[in-house]
Amino acid sequence: MEQLIETALRLLATAWRKRWYALATAWLVCALGWTAVMLLPPNFEASAQLYVAADPVLTPLLRGIAINGNSEQEFNLLRQTLLSTPNLQHLIDREGLHAQGPGAREALVRRLRARVTVVPQSRNLFTIRYVGHDPRRAYNIIAGLVNIYVERASDHNQSDIDNAGKFLQSQIDYFHNQLKSLEARRAAFQAKYLELLPGSDGVSAVRASGARVRKLETELQDAKAEQALLASELAKTKPLLSETQAAGGNPALAAALANLARLRQQYTNSYPGVQAAERQVKALEHGPAGGGKSSYSVPVANPVYKALHLEILQTQTRILETTRALARAKVEHAKLTALARSAPGVEAKFINLNRNYGVLQKEYQDLISRREAMRIGAAANIDANQVQLQVINPPVLPRLPIGPNRRLFLVAVLILGLGAGLGVGVLLGELEGRVRSEADLRGFGIPVIGQISDISPQSGVIMPALRIGIGGSLLLGVFGALFIATFIIGGLG
Repeated sequence: MEQLIETALRLLATAWRKRWYALATAWLVCALGWTAVMLLPPNFEASAQLYVAADPVLTPLLRGIAINGNSEQEFNLLRQTLLSTPNLQHLIDREGLHAQGPGAREALVRRLRARVTVVPQSRNLFTIRYVGHDPRRAYNIIAGLVNIYVERASDHNQSDIDNAGKFLQSQIDYFHNQLKSLEARRAAFQAKYLELLPGSDGVSAVRASGARVRKLETELQDAKAEQALLASELAKTKPLLSETQAAGGNPALAAALANLARLRQQYTNSYPGVQAAERQVKALEHGPAGGGKSSYSVPVANPVYKALHLEILQTQTRILETTRALARAKVEHAKLTALARSAPGVEAKFINLNRNYGVLQKEYQDLISRREAMRIGAAANIDANQVQLQVINPPVLPRLPIGPNRRLFLVAVLILGLGAGLGVGVLLGELEGRVRSEADLRGFGIPVIGQISDISPQSGVIMPALRIGIGGSLLLGVFGALFIATFIIGGLG
């Protein structure tokens, strides 16, 4: 520690011997530095704050209904590409910034990109800043960038909607033409092979005709079996039944009863002849000669036999009709079978046509749904402002500069000047090559007997120190004056 202090004192003593050089150096460095600091142009900052967010009510309402063509992600992408070369070149042309020649134009683009900063402050909030020497130019650049961002957002959104609409419409037209072509092919195919294609119930005419033939054959077999059963029952049934009557020994009454039985075999009871015969029998039974009655048998028609005979006739009629229908069905089935054999795979081809038609129709309907969803989303974005883009703090013309920090620079120059002066004094003193102490002599390997101190008059020390003090005070005075001047000119804004 003592050696360090000794070295410091020695260096200070060396600098003191070159004090005027040190003072001159300090003055020169400070004068040049302070002049440069005071000549620094002021810096003005212009800024704007923008807010981008989705509508908290409309966005969940349209979820799943409309295609969102204007999202926060797209606005964030526009924010990140705001300082792209095309945007900055558009700003140069729009604001009339001077840039003659391609090289100067590129340099101006680089300077603008270096001085403009886009600072995201939150997910939906960001600030655009520009720092320059001209307040009007700073304001115009920020205002131009805000306008470019808003216009690009609107144009980008509308352009995306238009491009998507054109693409969807082209695809809809393509699928519409494909559907029309396939419908025509399917209609022609159906007209050519109508009898071989499945109907609304999914059964083809060939299969239906075969099923009809089998059904008629079954009905015919059932009718014949029923006819045989009825014939067997009819053979076991008597056509007439005997009915005992009391004549009472009256021949006229007996004759009337016989006539009534005969008429009943041929006619019903409502027949006038039957009714007249019944009145005649009643008159004879209650007449003066009808007192004595005698019993006798009269043949009467069996109603069971008559009913069986009628059912047999109906069954025969049904057998005849079924036989004729079966013959026609067999002819039709044979014709369809021959047609099906002449054109194999018709049903499979028709199923394939229907499958392709179904796929095309589904895609067509899906494209139409997407187009309508896109229209709803476009209306929400443009008319209802689904995504809100607001300029929270618009740019204003800056009145006070934000820099440079001249006071800090003045202090730095003062420290630099003092250090430079001290360094020059020490350097010049060291270059003289003087022996300053007994230690320096011993460093050369020379025996030293002793040293004699130089006792100078007190006045010889005070006057140089006073002169150096005056020079240093003047330097500090100039520093103080410049420091106060920075407040007057508003160096810190």
